[in-house]
Amino acid sequence: MTSPSKMSRRHALALAAGVLLATSPLPRSAALATGGVRVPSRGFNLPGWFDRDGGPAPATATLEKLRQAGFETIRLPVNGDLVSSGHPATLRRIQNGIRDLVGLGFSVLLDMHPSGELVAAFRNDPEAAGGQVLRAWTSLRVVVADLPMESVYPELLNEPPMERNVWLALRERIAATLRAKCPLHTLVWGPARFQGIWEIADTPPLADDNQIAAVHYYAPMAFTHQCENWDASPLARIADLPFPASKETAAVNQLLSKLRAAGDEEAANLVEDELSAPWTEARIASDFADLARWSATHDCPAMLNEFGVLNFCVDAESRASWVRAVRKAAETNQVAWTYWELDQGFGFIKNRRSVEGFDGSMIAALLGG
Repeated sequence: MTSPSKMSRRHALALAAGVLLATSPLPRSAALATGGVRVPSRGFNLPGWFDRDGGPAPATATLEKLRQAGFETIRLPVNGDLVSSGHPATLRRIQNGIRDLVGLGFSVLLDMHPSGELVAAFRNDPEAAGGQVLRAWTSLRVVVADLPMESVYPELLNEPPMERNVWLALRERIAATLRAKCPLHTLVWGPARFQGIWEIADTPPLADDNQIAAVHYYAPMAFTHQCENWDASPLARIADLPFPASKETAAVNQLLSKLRAAGDEEAANLVEDELSAPWTEARIASDFADLARWSATHDCPAMLNEFGVLNFCVDAESRASWVRAVRKAAETNQVAWTYWELDQGFGFIKNRRSVEGFDGSMIAALLGG
């Protein structure tokens, strides 16, 4: 029999999780049990609420409809700039919002999502920017500590905008800051610098028994971000790219001809580079098999907490096919998932304040067989 002094945190949490899951109002499908760690899944991201001042909350009726449809997790981006001061009203608003979500039966990933200003600060003064993140978590950990550890998961920093070694050092400091007040909550972290699935390969896990590694997947970007409109990227000039696709696909050849006729070699080369090998369900499955191997090697559960396709100019069938392929690849490899996002450019409903305008084909791609 293992003595209490020799029992690992993971073992203790596994025992506790058995009790919690047995009494939880959520169905068992709400989480994947991996190495004794409960990993929330079947979710979506909800930006625009706590990552800005006065962000609109979703209507309770909308959340109830989403929960009834089968969604079980919400990833909730929070702007560190808003919480680092520790203003009680801001912290109370966040805590009340999370409590409402948990009360409706959702698990919540509380994602420290840096603003553009903080990302710039990491470029100019990484030490000062890291200190700002630590101050934000010092304020926000009080909120986390008062919320149920079986339902709320703090995510250390979205897409850490720094070199890997710098991030690994800061990651340990953030984890220690949270652990001082939240000893039993599961910590979520992703690899630097884009949290891409390919960046996890040479990233070690935390020195912690209760953690989840989280990655993002938007490949190929020429498909998932076609007609992007928020910067000067050549992605803005790519349209009607299908999935699955290869350089031999008729629609791809038509797009390349159109771009080159317009003198847009930059966009044409991007499409050709990304389709240097065909993008198919099999290629996606291979990427997630690699993630599963990393997870098994390091005894660390993994999740996909961002993936999605802009709805600006893609055809609906290709969009749903890519989403279904990614979701199925994740589930086949025991990787939990949350889609990016609910009701903006990548979204699958029109408005968080309304129960109308749900995209049935996208919801089927996410929650179907």
